[in-house]
Amino acid sequence: MNTFQDLNLSKQLLYGLNDLGFETPTPIQREAFSLIRSGKNVVGISQTGTGKTLAFMLPILQDLKFSKQVNPRVVIIVPTRELVLQMAEKIESYAKYITLRVLGVYGGTNINTQAIAVRKGCDVLVATPARLYDLVLGNAIKLKAVQKLVIDEVDVMLDLGFRFQLTNLFDLLPDRRQNIMFSATMTEEVDALIEDFFIAPEKIAIAVSGTPLDNIAQSCYAVPNFYTKANLLAHLLRDKQEFSKVLIFNSSKRMADRLFETLEEQFGDEMGVVHSNKSQNYRIRSITQFDEGKNRILITTDVMARGLDLNKITHVINVDTPTFPENYMHRIGRTGRAEEEGKSILFYTEKEMPKKEAIEELMDYKIPALPFPETVEVSAQLTPEEREKPRHKDHNRNVKIQEGGGAFHEKSAKNSKVNLGGKYRRELAKKYKKPKTRGDKIQNQRKKKKKK
Repeated sequence: MNTFQDLNLSKQLLYGLNDLGFETPTPIQREAFSLIRSGKNVVGISQTGTGKTLAFMLPILQDLKFSKQVNPRVVIIVPTRELVLQMAEKIESYAKYITLRVLGVYGGTNINTQAIAVRKGCDVLVATPARLYDLVLGNAIKLKAVQKLVIDEVDVMLDLGFRFQLTNLFDLLPDRRQNIMFSATMTEEVDALIEDFFIAPEKIAIAVSGTPLDNIAQSCYAVPNFYTKANLLAHLLRDKQEFSKVLIFNSSKRMADRLFETLEEQFGDEMGVVHSNKSQNYRIRSITQFDEGKNRILITTDVMARGLDLNKITHVINVDTPTFPENYMHRIGRTGRAEEEGKSILFYTEKEMPKKEAIEELMDYKIPALPFPETVEVSAQLTPEEREKPRHKDHNRNVKIQEGGGAFHEKSAKNSKVNLGGKYRRELAKKYKKPKTRGDKIQNQRKKKKKK
């Protein structure tokens, strides 16, 4: 099976793929096609950048017939807003010559506007779990017609705390449906979800996370601190021909903003920054400008490490070393996509050495080290996080408690008073004792009658 024509796709689908320049299916696309068309539950584990989206959409689009019904027949759940927008756009490009209604819904925008759009009808609905759940509860979406449920990047969804919405959505979906789930990693949580909700799924594992992709050339630099990393990064980015489209990862929003501010004077007009604190419109605009080549450099956090398919990224640069080795794999997977050549560079400090070694152990691969350029200034400036924090001594550890005098004296008569409560606690509670049991209550009533 060397070309998409060997899959006996409809002419309309082939026209769409030809327009996109797709000729040969990737291994995950070849493996998944017949399995998904069989109607069985499918779990696909595949490294990022191997073409998972097309792997599950091709068989779905091949069998999805024209219909005027309002309720969606295919629901695709993804973890982030950016993925909703990209997924919906991709599906429309695949189905360019097919009459198909595709709609994306996500949080951070007016839910009423999305509810109106959904009520007009769609065939394929792409959604984040929380917004989909809210729309279902608001009766804007009815899931009774769903034939296929696709959950993409499920491990990210569980990491983000969406298990509650997912499990509740499973209960609201029709029992007779096909479940299709794709992920780059198989965690215990993912395994538990499959065990609980998927009946006898067929599993496909292609280029599992931790397997370094052959088409990504990796390298690393030992760097003493953050501001030296910024100097080295600026040195590399000055070569515009080599570093023509660069995605730069940081561990936190604070560090991403700090790096942007440090480099802004030199590269401000060709650089953007994206993280979860930025507004939705700003994030979409920054990603679009980077994807279309208007901006050469995009600084981000791990929010961009999964799922997003951006065209022809030449380099992924890790300004820090991620704590979890799997995140490194997801980061570098943004380059070298669709079997193109890509390059990744890792900066690491002495403190980050154990994290780098953990990554190499996961990949079973030693990342080649490059010599630090002599022309790059080694900065003495440290970030607040890098400065050594003063050790707080326990001043009371060796203090002997004196017997009387000094700071240790008996309380004055005024401060020795004990709070006995109000008048009720002191007097009335004795007279009108609250019964502890029903029997005590009856006994008290009898005493009152005798007194009368």
